Amino acid sequence: MKKSMPATLHVVAGILCDGKGHVLLAQRPPNAHLAGTWEFPGGKIEPGESAQAALQRELREELGIDVGAVEPLISIPWQYPEKSIVLHACRVIDFRGEPHGHERQALRWLLPHETVDLPMPPPDRPIVTALRLPQHYAITAEPGNNVADSLAAIDHLLASGFRLIQLRAKHMRADRLADLATAALEHTRAAGAMLLLNRDLALAQALGLDGVHLLSADLMRLDARPLQADRWLAASCHDERELAQAAKIGVDFVVLGPVLPTASHPHAAALGWERFEALRATAPFPVYALGGLRQGDLDQAQRAGAQGIAGISAFRQ
Repeated sequence: MKKSMPATLHVVAGILCDGKGHVLLAQRPPNAHLAGTWEFPGGKIEPGESAQAALQRELREELGIDVGAVEPLISIPWQYPEKSIVLHACRVIDFRGEPHGHERQALRWLLPHETVDLPMPPPDRPIVTALRLPQHYAITAEPGNNVADSLAAIDHLLASGFRLIQLRAKHMRADRLADLATAALEHTRAAGAMLLLNRDLALAQALGLDGVHLLSADLMRLDARPLQADRWLAASCHDERELAQAAKIGVDFVVLGPVLPTASHPHAAALGWERFEALRATAPFPVYALGGLRQGDLDQAQRAGAQGIAGISAFRQ
């Protein structure tokens, strides 16, 4: 007789901040699963219990604090050899008390980027990614061969406050693209922003850009992650197969769409928010909603589980 798989275990984790951007991590005890690794504190959601109620109970027991309001950050589905879990990460908006390791667990307050090299349970790693990424992912319009005009458009995005930018220049001459990417990197670094290049891995690595964004066709040809772990790897996805491939090769985040009909791709079938939410729930990494969106759609996107919204026209002023 075929053995039935155990039910998926739902777990909640709390993101506590100290007002200076540091987040709290707890070390798993010696006798625990993945002992010695560092995780966001929390625990199992009991049947019939909400994520907020579970987090309030767990953090009172583990840290001796009283949790008030929380808001969802990201939910991570993860398959261990012995069990399947969904980790629901929530930002703790307010709490009372000073966190202490009531179960003798070690605690550390760290900035999100300082956690990158810590040993962590695999489902906690995408939480760090979500904490490091902004709510908006701005994509440049296809430029001509005028570097000055293209750079001015990037400067406009930076002046508008966007801090994650994809340089998309599929038809620009190679020498002009290198000049533009070099200048754009200087400007984004000065603004404290991150610059990803569309498709061109070799140029991005040669110039030391912050990462690369793959088209879905590029993604599906890969057998492994093509970029070092200290650089962002993003990809465009449209369905379950592409999301599964993105997880397989270890992307950091994706854009998923089109969510709504778009003038640029009039024949592409729109997912709609319900389908977007269902697909996003299968992804063990942050997902930006893309396609036919405006900045005012951010709340809707986040209710559907998105990290935020991505687009070209959405970020034009």
